[in-house]
Amino acid sequence: QVQLVESGGGLVQPGGSLRLSCAASENIFSFDTMGWYRQAPGKQRELVAHITRGGIAEYSDSVKTRFTISRDNARNTLYLQMNSLKPEDTAVYLCNAYTFHITTGPRHYWGQGTQVTVSS
Repeated sequence: QVQLVESGGGLVQPGGSLRLSCAASENIFSFDTMGWYRQAPGKQRELVAHITRGGIAEYSDSVKTRFTISRDNARNTLYLQMNSLKPEDTAVYLCNAYTFHITTGPRHYWGQGTQVTVSS
């Protein structure tokens, strides 16, 4: 069973920065894509950013000029660098890994989440 463990969340003032990490229990190169989602209280889970095995990244419009997703295949770790944080970025951030196999179909794996709170 794949395990994803997030870290790096916390309380930060508006305009500040945080870097989230997601450590995987297996070789992340085996995943078709990895990504970060977030869920704020009373809101639906939304995609923040994802990155393909080949390194192509996509971002939601609300973060694309402020966040950077990256992956370190040697360390089996996914990162999310978050700059210029705003109060509306406050949410639980969850790491996701997606893979598709002809025999088993699509599979999503999730971490437990890390809380990010942006407040003065």
